Amino acid sequence: MLRLGTREFGENEPVVMAIVNRTPDSFYDQGATFRDEPALDRVEQAVSEGAAIIDIGGVKAGPGDEVTAEEEVRRTVGFVAAVRRRWPDVVISVDTWRHEVGEAVCAAGADLLNDAWGGVDPLLAEVAARHGAGLVCTHAGGAEPRTRPHRVTYGGHDAHAPGKGSGTAPGNRSGVVEDILRVTLELAERAVALGVRRDGIMIDPGHDFGKSTRHSLEATRELGRMTETGWPVLVSLSNKDFVGETLDKPVKERLTGTLATTAVSAWLGAQVYRVHEVAETKQVLDMVASIAGHRPPAVARRGLA
Repeated sequence: MLRLGTREFGENEPVVMAIVNRTPDSFYDQGATFRDEPALDRVEQAVSEGAAIIDIGGVKAGPGDEVTAEEEVRRTVGFVAAVRRRWPDVVISVDTWRHEVGEAVCAAGADLLNDAWGGVDPLLAEVAARHGAGLVCTHAGGAEPRTRPHRVTYGGHDAHAPGKGSGTAPGNRSGVVEDILRVTLELAERAVALGVRRDGIMIDPGHDFGKSTRHSLEATRELGRMTETGWPVLVSLSNKDFVGETLDKPVKERLTGTLATTAVSAWLGAQVYRVHEVAETKQVLDMVASIAGHRPPAVARRGLA
């Protein structure tokens, strides 16, 4: 059971987390939801399309202009409060690695802290515990926030070399999955020890974060190893570079690849999906759940008349 805010989600219940960027330079929408009105419209649309979680971010993940903690607070806290007032039952997540920001957004009504940078600020988990908030424990390969990976290796064979890290045989593995498991499980258990609710913790393989495209593909292929741990698994796949490089597609042409990766992740047991395109993702998740036998068809007329 996953419990976030006022919501409880069953073991086989897929959950859509909609991205709302409060940044002027986001890689996907280039600041379309930086202002309050379009951002609130985005929340309205996402909730109507089936998103249970709204993930609010005040800093672009990639390199760019410096954003201080004070500026991040300014971009997120008022908006969290506005969403809380208008949608009292929606789960509000804030994508931050800073404990100062976590403290402020939890006080404003956030239910979940989405730490995409792998516990780089160890005080963030303490903030989640103090406020009774959930926490996402992500593998980022030890990368500093807002940096891009450069020749990252994880032991074993070099996943960047031609023909290496591309298969499932042990001799071809790069070691990234072992590192993902080690780091995320350590972060999750540390969070529990600090007082974060066990049923509010998720682990995330951190696609693209501290990883090459081959690493992210391997993390997807071996995702079942994460779901077998018993922790709910969150995946953030939407329009990411590993999808773009795999198919050689620019950002705005990555939806098909994203949805294919979503379907594979759902079949392997991931539960929460951080996305830009809510309606399309919801259809994929419903279809996979029905094939798996966890959800009945919406209608069943064929062959019954």
